[in-house]
Order: sequence, then structure tokens, then C-alpha cells
Amino acid sequence: MRILLVEDEPRIVADVATTLRSAGYVVEIADNGEDAWFLGDTEDYDLIVLDLGLPKLDGLAVLKRWRHAGRTMPVLVLTARGAWAERVEGIDAGADDYLPKPFRMEELIARVRALIRRSTGNASSLIEAGSLSLDVKQMRLARNGVPVSLSPLEYRLVAYLMHHKGRVVPPGELLEHLYGDDDARDPNALEAVVARLRKKIGATGTIETRRGFGYAIPDDAK
Repeated sequence: MRILLVEDEPRIVADVATTLRSAGYVVEIADNGEDAWFLGDTEDYDLIVLDLGLPKLDGLAVLKRWRHAGRTMPVLVLTARGAWAERVEGIDAGADDYLPKPFRMEELIARVRALIRRSTGNASSLIEAGSLSLDVKQMRLARNGVPVSLSPLEYRLVAYLMHHKGRVVPPGELLEHLYGDDDARDPNALEAVVARLRKKIGATGTIETRRGFGYAIPDDAK
């Protein structure tokens, strides 16, 4: 899952980015409003964590531009502006949730998980598809109740497909959400990760390949 962190305070950037990456997310960073607006308008993110007090362009203006352009990704606002009227303004502008500073990282991660789940139509922390179950809180996958040991990359891949279960996900979309900007997005590497996952969770009826279209975990995965 791919997250854009928009924050200009280096200490907060380092702490939040480390926490998000430890929770299995790919994190990209923008430290000013203009870069944030451009990235959010041209790239696809599963969620954006947005500070309001930004240089060059205020976070609230960035959010309004995204929503005016029809961008619908979940946005979690982080800000030191704690007044209730400012919270209402942010939500009315299109924010999906609001977390005032200072905050605990545990609460940030819980809100991030909840927003991403809801945006993909999953109400619970436990996402199930037939024999497969993914506990996004514990970052654990099980098949028929038996835990499956996964590498961080394998987890990100299966988590994205489970969040979008029943939908064929094109390779390009998977690559965007599995790797950061500095990583090589190689379709052959993606095929290798899928092959390793199939060996661990079963080659038949779990991760399907639709030639020319992409990959999918069916709702009734076997």
C-alpha cells in the first residue's frame, strides 16, 4: 500500500515515515504544498497524510485543489491547529479524518488502517477471501487458519490484492503500490514475487493470473 506523507518538519517526517514503513506501507514524502499538490494530482496513493501548515501552498488549499480535480484518495489531516472550527473546515474541504498534534503513533497507524480499509470496502481489520484471511492489524496472513510466513514485499503484495479482492489488478498498478520511487519497477520481479507467494499459499485458486490484464485474489479463494 502506497502513502504520501506531506509534512515539512524533519523530526515528524522521520518518525512518521519510519512508523508507516514498519507497518508495511510504502512511503513517499513531500515537504511543501506545491510538490504535494502535484504528486497527489498525478500519482495514485492509497492514502495521503497531510499537514496543513506547509510552505509555498497551505495544506487546506492543496486539499481543496485535489477534491476540485476529482481526486478521491483518503486524506488524513495532521495539524497543530486544534480549534474545532478549523477541524470542521478541513473536513468540509474533503478530509476523511483529522489528527491534531501531538499524537501517538499507535493512533496514527490505527486511523491509517481504518481509512484504507473503508476506501476499499472492508469494514473489519480481518479481510477474508475464501480460505485466505489477512489480519491487517497484526500484519499476518493465514490459509485455512494456518499462519503463512511472508517477507515484507510478499506481505505488501498480498495485502494489496486482499484489499482489492475480486478485482483484477494490472501489473503496473501493483508495481506502483509495492515499490517506492527509488526502486526499480520490474515486471519480471513482480512475477517472481507472485511465484514465491503461490508456493507458500497454494498455486491453485489463490492468486489468479489473467493474461494481458493482471492478478487477482478471488472472493472464494481456495
